[in-house]
Amino acid sequence: MQQPKVLTDLDAASTTKSVMKKLPEVTLVFWIMKIAATTLGETAGDLFSQTLKLGYFLTTIALFLIFVVTLVVQLRSRRYNPFFYWTVILSTSMAGTTMSDFMNRDASAKYLSGGATSLGWGPQGLGLGYPAGAAILISILLVIFAVWRLSGMTFQIRDIVTFRGEALFWAAILVSNTLGTSMGDFLSDSSGLGYAGGALLVTGLLAVLVVLMKVPVVPNVLLFWIAFVLTRPLGATAGDFLTKPVAKGGLNLGTPGSSAVLLAVLLGLMAYAQVRERRAG
Repeated sequence: MQQPKVLTDLDAASTTKSVMKKLPEVTLVFWIMKIAATTLGETAGDLFSQTLKLGYFLTTIALFLIFVVTLVVQLRSRRYNPFFYWTVILSTSMAGTTMSDFMNRDASAKYLSGGATSLGWGPQGLGLGYPAGAAILISILLVIFAVWRLSGMTFQIRDIVTFRGEALFWAAILVSNTLGTSMGDFLSDSSGLGYAGGALLVTGLLAVLVVLMKVPVVPNVLLFWIAFVLTRPLGATAGDFLTKPVAKGGLNLGTPGSSAVLLAVLLGLMAYAQVRERRAG
C-alpha cells in the first residue's frame, strides 16, 4: 500500500534534481561571472545605444527581444547549461542598461556627448530621473516577490521545480538588473562619488553581506537577492569607469574594446563552467 507514496517521492526527488541542474551552484565563481556579465551588459548596452547611436528606445526593444529568445532557450533546456544560463544573465544586463537609461535619462547635454541633441530614432528618454526610476523599479520588484510569496513557492533558487517558479525568477532577475543599473548610474553621475568611488562603495556593501552570512538571524536567501541587485551597480560603475572619458573620471578605453575584452573573459568563464559541469556529470 505504500508503493504509490514511494514512487511519488522518487519522482519528486528526480524532478528536483533535474531542475536544480538548470541553475548553477552559488559559489565564488558564480559571483565573478555575475560581475563580469553585468559589467559587459553595461558596456555593450552603451555600445549599441550611444556609440552606435541607435538610441535608448530602439536598443531597448532589440535587446528585450534578445532576452526573450535567450530565456526561451533556457526554459526549454532540460538541465543546467552554463552558456544558456549566463547568456540570459547577460541579455538581462544589456536590456536592463538601456531600459534604465530610457526611463531615467533624456536628450539633455548631461547625458549626450559631443554636443548631440538626439540619439537614435524614437523617444529620447522619459527623463524620470534616478530616484523616480528606482522607486518604480523597486515597486515592480516588490510586486514580483509578493506574487512569488503568495504562490507558496520557495525563494531558494536551487529548489525551483516549476515553470512558473522559473518565470518569476527570471522576471526578478530582469527587474533587479534594471534597478541595479539605475543605482550604479546614480552613484556615478549624481552622488559625487564618481565611477571608482561608486564601485568602491558597492564593493564595501558586498563585503558587509559576506560578513552577515555568518549571522544566523539573517536569511541567506535575503542576502543572495540583495547581493544580486548590488552586483549590478558594481558592474555599471565598473563599466563606466572603463569606458568614460578621463575628464569625467574614466579610463577612456571605449565601449567596443572594453566589451570585446569582457566578452572574452565571460566566454572563458563559461567554458570553464561547462568543463566543470561535464566532469561533475
